[in-house]
Amino acid sequence: MGLALKETNIDAIYSSPLKRASDTAQAIASRHRLTVQIEPDLREMEVGELEGISIAELGTSFGQFLLQWRQGQGLEKLPGGESVAELADRVWATIGRIIKRQEEGTVVVVSHFFTVVVTICKALGWPLTTLERIRVQTGSISIIDLEDGQPRLLSLGDTCHLKEG
Repeated sequence: MGLALKETNIDAIYSSPLKRASDTAQAIASRHRLTVQIEPDLREMEVGELEGISIAELGTSFGQFLLQWRQGQGLEKLPGGESVAELADRVWATIGRIIKRQEEGTVVVVSHFFTVVVTICKALGWPLTTLERIRVQTGSISIIDLEDGQPRLLSLGDTCHLKEG
């Protein structure tokens, strides 16, 4: 990831405190002589009782709940965890603080799947149910331009830098 963004002018880097995200942020920061600013609220969605459960177990133990959750409006709370709406509120408040601190320039935010897709939904004014239709992969780059108050999605889940070549 550090190589993918080496030619990009970056003014600040923010990261989730979780290891994979903070390691990725550090790889980017090292090429730009920047310090990674850790934001605890950029961590991944709290999945509660679903943490560490296999896909097979999910279907057996939580099948009916998952069906309702996928068809809902983002308000259904995961057992012992948080709802998509709660995640979106947490993450969007953090993005708002970052925007206030970094009113100009390019900011890199390194986070996780659900955090990225709810950020895209919130930035573009899409309903949270849209997240079901957004796909981003680990290590992908999505770019949102917030420059003039009219958010634009410039890149979604770009993985070209991950291909061997």
